[in-house]
Amino acid sequence: MKKRLRGFDLRQIDGRFGLIGVDEAGRGALAGPVVAGAVLADESFLRSDWSRRQAGNINDSKQLTEERREHFYERMSWLMSEHRIIFASGTGSVAEIEEHNILGATCLAMRRAIQNALQIGQIRPHPPDPLFDGPNPVPLQPGEGISDWKILVDGRPVRSLGFKHRAFVGGDARSMVIAMASIVAKVTRDHLMQSLEKEVPGYGFGRHKGYGTEMHRQALLELGPSRMHRKLFIRSTMAEAETEGQEAFEFFDS
Repeated sequence: MKKRLRGFDLRQIDGRFGLIGVDEAGRGALAGPVVAGAVLADESFLRSDWSRRQAGNINDSKQLTEERREHFYERMSWLMSEHRIIFASGTGSVAEIEEHNILGATCLAMRRAIQNALQIGQIRPHPPDPLFDGPNPVPLQPGEGISDWKILVDGRPVRSLGFKHRAFVGGDARSMVIAMASIVAKVTRDHLMQSLEKEVPGYGFGRHKGYGTEMHRQALLELGPSRMHRKLFIRSTMAEAETEGQEAFEFFDS
């Protein structure tokens, strides 16, 4: 059983202005993009009454019902409208998954989520920050540069992320900002897949969100893969199917 360390967030600030939690959703799906969420919270928010009240309720998005995820997403949207937190998402497209593999596309999604959150917060780079070279022409105050924030990522270290970060396996059960990021990623991706059901009907994307359920596999056998399917993932999944699934590989070679 994982030990829950909700005080973990405050101990990890180490004199920084605040924390940025990062997590992803959709790595194991057969269709659709991989989506990452980034949540930026300063020390005053992490010490707030809201954080203390909700720290034990916000968890890894996969452990929450869809209704609870939507509830927390709405609350987070309100917090953002009140300028108390910032959150953003980033995606790795199906084409990028095919080109860079799922790890490379996930890295792209996480980098974009972080960059989008920083842009919303008007947090600019200064010389110690990664990804940026050359002198900074604008004098900055503490808290305005990326290096003034600590980035926490769920899972293992993300090679080529471009931002210095700390990674924690099971981080969404240990850090509230990572858990919040997991909700952003999951809800954003669910909404994308629901929209795709209208664009690419027949597969039930709105119900299974692109994961390899029996319903989804049956639709693949009947319709073949769509433009939103990850071809390499489907090959691997169908290879485990019975004879009828193996016969369906004809549509990959056409």
